[in-house]
Amino acid sequence: MRVEQQGKCRTAVTATMLAVGLAAAMPLAASAQTTLRIGMTAADIPRTLGQPDQGFEGNRFTGLTMYDGLTMWDLSSADKASVMIPALATEWKVDDADKKKWTFKLRPGVTFHDGSPFNADAVVWNVEKVLKQDAPQFDPSQVGVTASRMPTLASARKIDDMTVELTTKEPDSFLPINLTNLFMASPSKWQKFYDAAEGADAKAKSQAAWAAFAKDASGTGPWKMSSFTPRERLELVKNEKYWDKARVPKVDKMLLLPMPEANARTAALLSGQVDWIEAPAPDAVPQIKQRGFILKSNESPHVWPWQFSRVEGSPWNDIRVRKAANLCVDREGLKDGLLGGLMVPATGTFEPGHPWRGNVTFKIKYDKPAAQKLMQEAGFGPNKKLSVKVQTSASGSGQMLPLPMNEYLQQALAECYFDVKLDVIEWNTLFTNWRRGTKDPSANGANATNVTYAAMDPFFALVRFLQSSMAPPVSNNWGYINNPKFDELVTKARQTFEPAARDAALAELHAASVDDAAFLYVAHDVAPRAMSPKVKGFVQPKSWFVDFSPISMTP
Repeated sequence: MRVEQQGKCRTAVTATMLAVGLAAAMPLAASAQTTLRIGMTAADIPRTLGQPDQGFEGNRFTGLTMYDGLTMWDLSSADKASVMIPALATEWKVDDADKKKWTFKLRPGVTFHDGSPFNADAVVWNVEKVLKQDAPQFDPSQVGVTASRMPTLASARKIDDMTVELTTKEPDSFLPINLTNLFMASPSKWQKFYDAAEGADAKAKSQAAWAAFAKDASGTGPWKMSSFTPRERLELVKNEKYWDKARVPKVDKMLLLPMPEANARTAALLSGQVDWIEAPAPDAVPQIKQRGFILKSNESPHVWPWQFSRVEGSPWNDIRVRKAANLCVDREGLKDGLLGGLMVPATGTFEPGHPWRGNVTFKIKYDKPAAQKLMQEAGFGPNKKLSVKVQTSASGSGQMLPLPMNEYLQQALAECYFDVKLDVIEWNTLFTNWRRGTKDPSANGANATNVTYAAMDPFFALVRFLQSSMAPPVSNNWGYINNPKFDELVTKARQTFEPAARDAALAELHAASVDDAAFLYVAHDVAPRAMSPKVKGFVQPKSWFVDFSPISMTP
């Protein structure tokens, strides 16, 4: 095995475990408040200032808890796919005469945690915090994790206190879905910090205001920030005044603890230091169940892939090589031998039965002889291996067990004449590198990257990887794919506003990408999480996100 260790994801584990131990030792208040303690896979608390980092784990824990978007996901069912529903906007409509203009009606009576009103001015302010560079509140640090998720949004304009007009750069039927990623932070709270910042330099004052806001955040979400210690813990308390009374949390407090190492998370659960962990160690699942803990999982719209470089000179430019890699992996062996059954083998971004699957002709399966034949046709064999390098992480949001899984692929692909090198770095660094692309020095010579992705949103699932204009720094076309057919199908889907016809266009795009072996498709996450039997009322949705509001704790 060849591993180039570029970062250490375990540096915070000791401090984190100490923090967990202290949290467990703290007595409950006299009022017997209930507290839910969660061990996350992240190595640090995701950013709290409104637009989280740490991938979608950040959105799950510090986005959807403290904040709302204009639209949101329905996370109430374990059986049905999560769909987009109204949130801070109650309705929306694209202009019949100009498909680049949308009107959004806002929910009345909503207030931020600091008591200030949510209105059209707040929406415009939050759009401009990531899009308008000369706005006082513009924050470059929030742009990368936001603008790339809604790349066609151009501007926002107030029509009246409860109505805004959003304009896109081109007709884009995906906009309402994209807006689930734009969280509404309180302009009034930020302005107080800005006014209190010293100095005359507006940029420095803005940065100081955002830094202060991150420690004393204010959104409209069902949870409010109570206390925050970077790299150690974030404590949230329920928002009694939340606008959706059905989603006022049943638990008084929620404590979030970064625990990037699977065995450390599992040990914390088994010892009673936490009540809930994300992604338990698979080999500990029997013990977890035997000791009465609950294991929850559900097929998630989330893919574990290798994303290929397609720049000049990349070994992945040969479609025979890309197809060979897809045929050389025994996914059932990975599932049962390494992951304790906690995955679904991937044959694309979407599996048969999904409306976006399409008529796929390249059937991804385990066929080592066919893979070896393709590699020999490409000029490789036992005495001439193809050297490839993949950048991955040791843990992280949706990464499952990235290092053991990549070592499994390393060994499997060796049988098909690949010589795989691993470049292992910290998760958030990998995620940042993802937006910089294979040409950037941060890629460290890698010609593939292993970053998992959510597949609920057509932009997230397909467009940002396949459209040529989504190459860095715009979005996540890390490998600089430039396929005119993909571009044509993206435009077709984006400009189709009737749902069934749009789905058909997306299915055509997906089938084209699989037939081109655009990725090495390995697994769909089942989002395993283990929890104490004291945790009641949790619904594991078919989503990357969860709703913590219905959860209660028994004594």
